[in-house]
Amino acid sequence: MGMDKIIEKKKWPLKKVVKYSTVGLAIFMLVILLISTRESSLNIKKERITISPVIYGPFQEDIPIIGKVLPIDTRYLDTIEGGVVEKIYIENGTMVKTGDKILTLSNTDLLINIMRSEAEVNRASNDLRATRLSLEQNRLRLETQLVEVDFELQKQKRLYERNKILFKEDLISRGEFENIKDQYNYLFKKRQLIKESHEKDLYFQKEQITQLEKSLQRMQTNLELVRQRQDNLTIQAPIDGLLTSFKAEIGESMPSGERIGKVDVMEGFKVRAEIDEHYLSRIETGKIGTFEFAGKNHSLITTKIYQEVKDGKFEVNLIFKNSEPPGIRRGQTLHIKLALSETKDALLISRGGFYQSTGGNWVYLVDPSGQFATKRDIQLNRQNTRFFEVTKGLKKGEEVITSSYENFGNIERLNLK
Repeated sequence: MGMDKIIEKKKWPLKKVVKYSTVGLAIFMLVILLISTRESSLNIKKERITISPVIYGPFQEDIPIIGKVLPIDTRYLDTIEGGVVEKIYIENGTMVKTGDKILTLSNTDLLINIMRSEAEVNRASNDLRATRLSLEQNRLRLETQLVEVDFELQKQKRLYERNKILFKEDLISRGEFENIKDQYNYLFKKRQLIKESHEKDLYFQKEQITQLEKSLQRMQTNLELVRQRQDNLTIQAPIDGLLTSFKAEIGESMPSGERIGKVDVMEGFKVRAEIDEHYLSRIETGKIGTFEFAGKNHSLITTKIYQEVKDGKFEVNLIFKNSEPPGIRRGQTLHIKLALSETKDALLISRGGFYQSTGGNWVYLVDPSGQFATKRDIQLNRQNTRFFEVTKGLKKGEEVITSSYENFGNIERLNLK
């Protein structure tokens, strides 16, 4: 029977021990780092940041807008009637006077309508003339009938009166007298009927003439309107100025409502600017804007607000408050500060990149020692191109970091070196 063999317990090699120890240490340090990050600090060089004091001073809310210099007045040229370009009188870029012909269109359908309307007017005029002639003829005929009946009635009346006396004296028979009397009564009633018929005919014919006159008047009015449409085929300059953006070619077909150009008044300018729709309810006429041109400050005043919003913006017109700056030209771009409020004292901090990271809800407040900065919740209200108005969280004389916080992450404390 053999003896049992003792198995020796294997020991880890030194290299393996070092390897696992290093990994464990790295994990431990990572855990410590993650824990410490929750209340971490970061060293920052002061020359890499901007520190601004909290001040109390005059503040006016304004917004930056970009304006474009335009002629003080512009009239657009649109085709009222469609047609084919028949003649061009003036070329683009020409100075024009009010009433100058610019181009003429031809429209065959409109010409046919005019001819048809003229024919209808002529026909209605002839009908009216014929009806008036017929009325006059009927009047003469009926009056002739009345004259004849009156003559016969007068003769019969005298005969009746004489025979009435003879009948009373029994000089004629009753039958003979009754015949004379019946003839007289017949003529009397006949005259009444002729007169009534005459009056009714006159009344109906006068009514017919009145209707024909009204119909003719309507047709003449329509004809005038159609002729005005023909006049609209010739486009004229509405004001004195420079003809611009004019594009037309002989033989080109143009629909009604087509914009073919504009006339710009060359004396005086205005400024047209776009503003974010967020400010639509706050912009009104009389707001003052300022801009710098040729080294001097100048003022503008809002005169018209266009309520239509397009692509999140609306437009306003501004005119120069005083004289126009010498040398300013149409089409130039102006960078304007438009005031939204009056100037009042307020607690202020300078604008800066911090706002993009915090939305104005907090800032890094610099300790009085100047050695570090910590987070401070604040509340901002209005703003202009230089400052934010502070309504909560800061005091006059305190200092905050106003440059960008983009590289600070969620660090609670900044050590300033």
